Amino acid sequence: MDILQRLGRFLDRPLFPWKRLIIGFSLAQYLFEGYLGFRQYGILNKTKPPKVLELEISQEVYDKSQAYGRAKAKFGMINALYGQIQNIAFYQFDVLPKLWSWTGSLVLKYAPAGFTGEISQSIVFILSFIVINQVLSLPTSIYNHFVLEEKFGFNKQTPMLFVTDIIKSNLLLVVLAPPILSAFLTIIQKTGSQFFYYLWMFGAGLQVFMITIYPIAILPLFNKLSPLEEGKLKTGIEALASKLNFPLHELYVIDGSKRSAHSNAYFFGMPWKKHIVIYDTLIEKSETEEVVAVLAHELGHWKLGHTTRLFAISQVHFFYIFALFSVFINNSSLYSDFGFTSTHPIIVGFLLFSDVLTPTDTVIKLLMNVLSRRYEFQADTFANELGYNAELARSLIKLQIQNLSTMDADPLFAAYHFSHPILPERLKALNWQPTQKVETKEEEDKAAAVTTGRDEL
Repeated sequence: MDILQRLGRFLDRPLFPWKRLIIGFSLAQYLFEGYLGFRQYGILNKTKPPKVLELEISQEVYDKSQAYGRAKAKFGMINALYGQIQNIAFYQFDVLPKLWSWTGSLVLKYAPAGFTGEISQSIVFILSFIVINQVLSLPTSIYNHFVLEEKFGFNKQTPMLFVTDIIKSNLLLVVLAPPILSAFLTIIQKTGSQFFYYLWMFGAGLQVFMITIYPIAILPLFNKLSPLEEGKLKTGIEALASKLNFPLHELYVIDGSKRSAHSNAYFFGMPWKKHIVIYDTLIEKSETEEVVAVLAHELGHWKLGHTTRLFAISQVHFFYIFALFSVFINNSSLYSDFGFTSTHPIIVGFLLFSDVLTPTDTVIKLLMNVLSRRYEFQADTFANELGYNAELARSLIKLQIQNLSTMDADPLFAAYHFSHPILPERLKALNWQPTQKVETKEEEDKAAAVTTGRDEL
């Protein structure tokens, strides 16, 4: 505590250039990520697939995958520039203090007398801030779904469904944000300098609560979950779960195909009661043993304790964030440099603190990617040791083909951005032996039942 207090006093100095520092950090990160993107773009201009894939991927599919990768890279560069311009404009034109003042006037004018304090204003401020960001991101979101993804055959979402999803998401936000934000601010106001202990406990409890209610109350608003029909696939998954002592309660199929051609499989629930969800696109285009192999990989994460460890790491990270926030919560120089000279709203302080935290979070993101890739290799090995070597390799290749995923990557770009190893690395780790050369997409389709996929296995 003494260290935090001394650090707080050191940073709360008059004329400390917070705005210039944050803009400088933001620009440095933008330039660094642009440099990594430039390196990766060179990889995306290659004309031959990695050696381990030469006998598995046709030239036609490889060329289309590279074209998709270049299209996403160009879009990413433009989107990053657009976001950077927004950030600098928000800072330079003092959007935050103006928005805070406007929401204060709104609350005073329309809210009942008992709801005109900082908490009420903070709720209106955050909801307004989110809506502004949604509006600003709408053009790029529309382009991503209805131009880029549409061009390569992945978008299955209609404009009506797109709009409906936005409306539902915002209604959920209006329902969930006020009580959560009220609790967040009340804890800080009532518990003094030790607030980060209580805030951390509240955050952990909230995570468990959301994990519990998400599949019951939130997921059904966007997707339909149906019990997996009786048959070979259900029998195979139940046998696998039983073999691993996985506390399987229910198997579901989700209608992911109504939005995208991508697919996935995952599990959720409390430690003693788990549910497995499989995308309908995965079942439609995969052989039964390949779907079971995918689940063997996913259950490997559970059996090896990856999910528990990642949850524990996230709790340590949250505690670190809240403890460090206690250093900045009363930092007058930070508030004043961003136009808050007469008032120091907690929620604004947290937003500004998040910007200050960006450099260290970048390092944490890098370390988490390293750990995540290690866990992916371990889960692949787990599935391999269960006897699913060939099935897992085939499913990974099919997912790669149908998803047109990046088949090679610059090492620095991959280290910074990828939470999963690239396909050649995974196949080498599985000691996969290529089968036969495929020359055309038609021959490839005959050689394997192509599965729709997303790089999240």
